[in-house]
Amino acid sequence: MKLLIILTGILMTILTVGAQNSDDPYLWLEDVEGDSAMSWVLAQNKITVDAIQAHPDFEKIKKNILDVLNSTERIAYPTIHGKYVTNFWQDDKNERGLWRRTTLENYLQDSVQWETLLDLDALSEQEGEKWAYSGVSYLYPDTSLCMIELSRGGSDAVEMREFDLRTKEFVKDGFYVPEAKSSVDWIDKDHLILSTNFGEGSLTTSGYPRIAKIWERGTALDEAKTLYEGRDSDVAVWVYVVNTPEREYAIVHRSITFYTYEMFVLMDNKLVKLDLQEDAQLDGFFKNQMLVELKSDWLVEDNTYKQGALLSVDFDKFINGDRNFQVIYEPDERSSLGSVSNTKDFILLNKVTNVRSELIKSKFIDGQWTMEKVKAPDFGSIGIATADDFSNQYFFTFTNYLEPSSLYYVSDDQQIKKVKSLPHFFGSSKFQVEQYEAKSKDGTMIPYFIVFAKDMKLDGSNPTLLYGYGGFEISMRPRYSATIGNSWLELGGVYVVANIRGGGEFGPKWHQAALKENRQLSYDDFHAVAEDLISRKITSPEHLGIEGGSNGGLLVGVAFTQRPDLYNAVVCAAPLLDMRRFNKILAGASWMGEYGNPDVPEEWAYISKYSPYHNLDKSKKYPKVLFTTTTRDDRVHPGHARKMSARMTDMGIDNFYFENTEGGHGAGVTNEQRAFMTAVEFTYLHKMLK
Repeated sequence: MKLLIILTGILMTILTVGAQNSDDPYLWLEDVEGDSAMSWVLAQNKITVDAIQAHPDFEKIKKNILDVLNSTERIAYPTIHGKYVTNFWQDDKNERGLWRRTTLENYLQDSVQWETLLDLDALSEQEGEKWAYSGVSYLYPDTSLCMIELSRGGSDAVEMREFDLRTKEFVKDGFYVPEAKSSVDWIDKDHLILSTNFGEGSLTTSGYPRIAKIWERGTALDEAKTLYEGRDSDVAVWVYVVNTPEREYAIVHRSITFYTYEMFVLMDNKLVKLDLQEDAQLDGFFKNQMLVELKSDWLVEDNTYKQGALLSVDFDKFINGDRNFQVIYEPDERSSLGSVSNTKDFILLNKVTNVRSELIKSKFIDGQWTMEKVKAPDFGSIGIATADDFSNQYFFTFTNYLEPSSLYYVSDDQQIKKVKSLPHFFGSSKFQVEQYEAKSKDGTMIPYFIVFAKDMKLDGSNPTLLYGYGGFEISMRPRYSATIGNSWLELGGVYVVANIRGGGEFGPKWHQAALKENRQLSYDDFHAVAEDLISRKITSPEHLGIEGGSNGGLLVGVAFTQRPDLYNAVVCAAPLLDMRRFNKILAGASWMGEYGNPDVPEEWAYISKYSPYHNLDKSKKYPKVLFTTTTRDDRVHPGHARKMSARMTDMGIDNFYFENTEGGHGAGVTNEQRAFMTAVEFTYLHKMLK
């Protein structure tokens, strides 16, 4: 009977997919680099570029953006590795970028002398490939060797090569992992732990690796020893190594769904499963204390630990059955934990209260945790730029909507010094910031930030850009944007950021409130903020535009299909839009934990109510939307934007479409590409809203 049920389920899935395919006349646009699809893309690009470039402000806006991206006054953000600080840098002379380093002492000087480790422009020319730098993993504690990640055109799939920082060359016959969506880290000088595409059957339905192996130097990749195998239906199996001064912890992380996991630690050449809640997040190790962040309440031996709390327990005792956790941090209704970072003698907690950051230093002394607030700036967003596990040095950043990002250095003796700061790329003194709240459909109060000129008139005529995301527990916190400043605010615009449910502004509960069948709450929140802006006479539908990318692209796609009466411009970037097929293309299956599974009738019933692609109505009057994406986006398939645009055009609904041929899940690889696409977006907004 069980086998019959399984076979029936498989048959129904095949029939459902077949029905979906036959009902969609635009499937050919999912052929990413197919001749017909690319001909369509190039034709749409020309229509859009011709129209946007004709606007009198286009060249000015593009120049403003490019000047910021190429500015030598930008902060070269550091990463501490041993005695060195590394940085990746792009400008007008180094379009694809330089990976470089200097000493920490030199970095703290006014004039920094950088040593180039790898020139991506030279490498691209030498190999005839458009390489983009994607990251690096170091051997510890000796950081002379690393694995460099190189991406073709900015895609998520990367090629990994062993690199020697002493010779500044790739290691001949060294470790090499072919292009794939992989994770790799060092066990020791001669062994890697990795998950990648090992060939047929080694990937999940989400297109990520499902097998983890140990690879010994001098052997072929297909000879690597299998350590763990996940299931086809899993999101992925990832690997990484946590290095601390006391010991290293090699981790195999099985993502069952986007929000449920199993985690294993390699001990004595065997994997030991960590007995944690499936949705608990492992935040690392500190002085052999395992740090665990809870996404839901957890009852353990008559103790209930609160959702959003950070716990610790001695790792060795935990492995032997001890469940006596200590609470390091516990949130309240308006606070959450943004991040956790380690130094040698304390951890750093980035606490967020009412969408504003504060930095807490916590030490583990005589079996107890202490708490001390770091004297960092207030009323903005703090980020840990880099921290050193082997000293107490770290760098943090501070920013808000009107204060340029600044970089602070904290020395071993805990002296805090502002070492670098962005210049004012626009006249911040002319503007002010307020935080308002809007009442959503169910009565929940939704906070939002608004940046506007001090002399703004409340007459409903102000061109206003409303930005939102609302997904995956990602918080929209205050940040300085030179581009928004010089390309929107300075040219008469108002900028608004909505902190809607689905995000992480108030911790896991704020995110989980809008999961799956409750997704409409996120969209109701966004509509409520728009209506509040209009009721306050800050703007009106004629002058109100919205923008979002990725999940935010889905957000604005829903917004304009559900409430076209509220908006006159929509920047829909790298979006999910076809929610019937999102789980069938690229990494889409990994997001079913967020949206649900459209192949399950009960779940498609609620997804279908908001899926933008399926809710277009040619009888409605829609704003003239701008869709943007990139051909090399191998996370959110460009077919979403392509098909939506084509369908709207065939329904007689006018729209703009622009697709960059490079860029991955972003706006481009080079500063020129990023500036062009961003200029297209902002020029479009000025064209539509003024």
